[in-house]
Order: sequence, then structure tokens, then C-alpha cells
Amino acid sequence: MRPVGLLNSIASKLVARRGFPLTLVAAFSLAMTVSGPRSVTDGVSSAFASPSGSGRSVSIGPDAAPSSSTPVAPAYRVPVAPPELLGLSGRLRAVMGTEDALVQNPLVAPLLAAPSSPGVSSRWPRFKTPDGDSLTVVTLEPLAEAGTGGYARYHVGHWPSDGIASKSERYAIPNGFIGVTPANQGTRLSSNFTMRDFLTHDQGNVWPKILVLQPRLLDKLELLRTELEREGLPNQLHIMSGFRTPQYNAQGVGKGGRAEHSRHMYGDAADVFVDADRNGMMDDLNGDGKVTLADAKVLREAVERVEHDYPELVGGLSAYPANSAHGPFVHVDARGVKARW
Repeated sequence: MRPVGLLNSIASKLVARRGFPLTLVAAFSLAMTVSGPRSVTDGVSSAFASPSGSGRSVSIGPDAAPSSSTPVAPAYRVPVAPPELLGLSGRLRAVMGTEDALVQNPLVAPLLAAPSSPGVSSRWPRFKTPDGDSLTVVTLEPLAEAGTGGYARYHVGHWPSDGIASKSERYAIPNGFIGVTPANQGTRLSSNFTMRDFLTHDQGNVWPKILVLQPRLLDKLELLRTELEREGLPNQLHIMSGFRTPQYNAQGVGKGGRAEHSRHMYGDAADVFVDADRNGMMDDLNGDGKVTLADAKVLREAVERVEHDYPELVGGLSAYPANSAHGPFVHVDARGVKARW
């Protein structure tokens, strides 16, 4: 779909569902056809409104004030997202969903229907958070496109359909994915994590890639950072392994290896460690001068406290020792039921 296509399509669907005033959607659609000067910061169109609330733009300086007869275009105000879109942590910085899901989301649809900055459109529109940060609306690609079309070079494999996958909705095949390119891989999904952090670790030179990621995992990791900081510990989490395509996960399935139905394939699991000194290894969290499984257990206990305070984000949890390939780490996921091993 062309960049403006998403927004125009959303406008049409809003009218069709009769959930929004026709005049509001018409204003949204008209704004997409008007060109005009604009300022863009971090991909988000912005402008300053008059402090007096007049809706006129304001210039600062003795020679900048226009005469009362000079017409001044109304300042564009970037729509502000409601706090509910920012998760339990308040740190989510992306809303992800298929086009239809975004239209039907009562918190997102009004933002998409709001008048847009003249001449500015985006495949992934951006809005503001209440504190002035940016919030990106990420449209998921249909899973049917994985391994076909523009993604034909990126090998994905097949999600399991037998065993527990045939009995539990938690193991349902994802309904969409993020199409990741070299240009957008740095998109922030939360205050401290980007899409790049969660990419599968194979096919490094193949683009575009696919990424499946659940906001509840991001929320949980941000809350974990907050908990570590509260305890006076370093909180710079490193994602050792995030999303895994089924074909990549299958390479390590076996005794002592990856689970056949690993939550990593469903976008709500990550293997993490604290790495404040950026040396690629777990930090000495218990202060004994060594980096061992005991440090991973300190991190695990912090996750336990997050789950106690936020039972909505309960999931799998385990601490792992170092081996020849990596240092100690913790598996954390948000599968919806408590699991320990």
C-alpha cells in the first residue's frame, strides 16, 4: 500500500463502520491533499500554538510579529495519544496491529481520523505522548506475505500446528508481522527498545526481515528496568535473543536446547542480561566480584517482583548459567500463565 494509502483506507473504513462523524473523517481526508509549509522533528510534524489559545502561529522576536492584517495559517497540533496506549509501564512508544485492528481500536482510531498536518503522510503515522515524546502506529503485514513477494528471500519456516499448538490459543499462528528494513529498524517500540533489538540472529544481509513482537513483552521489560533501578542496580538490559523465526528456532530444538514450541516464535519472549558496562556479558549484580549464575538469579528475582505487582504480565521465567557461547542470562516471557523451569 502506498504511504497515503493506509490513512485514506482508514478514513473510508471509519465512515463505513459509522463510528465517527463524517465531517471529522472528511477533514482528515482533505488534509491529506493539501500541501503547505511544515516542520518535522523525528518524523513527527510539529508546530507551536499561540499561548493565548487563538490558534494563530507565534513568531518570537521584535521584528517577527505580523501585522494585524496579515493572514496567519492556523497552527497544526499533533494529536496526543491517551495514556492507555502507553502500557502499564507508561513507556510503550508504538501501537502495533493490522490495518483492520487499528481502525477498530477505540483508542487509536480517533488519532488516525484527526486532521493531519498539511502535506504530511506516513505508512506508520506518528503522534505525541502526553509528555511530548513520539508514538508510532506500526501497521502489521499479513502473515500470508511472509516468505512471499518482497519477503521471498527471507526464510521463515512454519509455526507448529500440532501438539500444544493445536490445543491452546496462546500458540495460535501470529496474525501479522512487522516488515523491518535497514531504514526503519531503529524505530523505537518503547522508551528503551527498538525493532533492531528483537530481530532473529540469522540472515544478516537479507532485507526486508520479518519481526513478530507483542507489546506486553515490551511493557514487562520496561517495568523490569524500573524495578532494577528501584533496587539500586544497573538497569541496562541487553536482548540476547528476541524473536526467532520457526526455521531458526528449529535449528536448536533437542535435549537441552530450544523448545519446539518456544515462546520466542510468538513474539512474547526474550533472553536478557544486564550489561551496563557494555562488555557483552552479564554484570556482577550481587557484588561478589564474579559473574555467575548467582547474578542471573538476582535478575530473575527482580522479574518475580514485577510479576507480583503486575499479574497481567505473568509468564515463563528461568535463569541460565554461562557456557562456551554466552554468559549467564534470564529467559522472561509474557505468555499469560506462570511457568518455571
